[in-house]
Amino acid sequence: MIGFIQNLIDALSLGGLYALTALGIGLLFGILRLINLAHGDLISVAAYALIVPSVDVTARMFIGDFNILFLLPSIALIVILLALATDLMAFRPLRKATTPTLMIASFAVSYIIQNGILMIYGSRPKAINLWGAANQQIQVGDLRVPLLQVITVVVTIALMVGLSLFLSKTRYGVQMRAAAEDFRMAQYLGVKGNFVIGIAFAISGILAAAVGLLYVTQSGSLSHTMGVPLALFAFVAVVVGGMGSLPGAVVGGFAIGFVVTMLQAYLPPDLRVFRDAFAFAIVILVLLFRPQGLIPARNVIERV
Repeated sequence: MIGFIQNLIDALSLGGLYALTALGIGLLFGILRLINLAHGDLISVAAYALIVPSVDVTARMFIGDFNILFLLPSIALIVILLALATDLMAFRPLRKATTPTLMIASFAVSYIIQNGILMIYGSRPKAINLWGAANQQIQVGDLRVPLLQVITVVVTIALMVGLSLFLSKTRYGVQMRAAAEDFRMAQYLGVKGNFVIGIAFAISGILAAAVGLLYVTQSGSLSHTMGVPLALFAFVAVVVGGMGSLPGAVVGGFAIGFVVTMLQAYLPPDLRVFRDAFAFAIVILVLLFRPQGLIPARNVIERV
């Protein structure tokens, strides 16, 4: 029983990362119908921004080694600016393009960002020790819970609640929801399309920054493709949860995290190397029975 609870906590932590990444992808898809394959590279940029000299020196000058809470705004600003730049240079000229065209453009942006990281930092992975105190464990009876997993779950819940309040209680949040329901009609009613899309890119940058910091604290290493697997599983989570549905993206993220963790824990040792294959097979089975996703968006029309 203790082992299962430990695996469940691991699943919640991993699912939280997938859910936050899926929110960043699902938010843009809901408004632009953009499958942003470059979102994973924004996560990588957030991690690499930790070793930008000006950011690192500023963090240590004011807060020493305990820097994750105070470092987040600086990292988020860098990622937000990059996200807005990708929109300005790559996606805004393609506003009227089809979804496949936008997806290909996002692939090109992803490739450019990855090669930009390679040009600046090289291809060798880099070790980094961010907030080492978070890797200690909390003893709860016979259960040993890593503090970082608790922090990941708490941050995930806080960001999801904050995003939910923003979308439901603020003027711009309501405009974003209207644009997701019917973008053209929202424009007719006075919603400034480019401004709302810019807010969506900024929020996706904030989510990517949070995921990047949490993930690099856990892994302790940097790689120019480190965000790609997260984006891949998050995209699967968006599809499973329901394309264009933010609650579906969250549910899908936690579902994928649960499946991957439990397969890693309970598959026979010889089969664990095929964990991802089993996970995607389960995803296919889910989609066969519910192709519209677990929580489909209201503006998605089911096709028979």
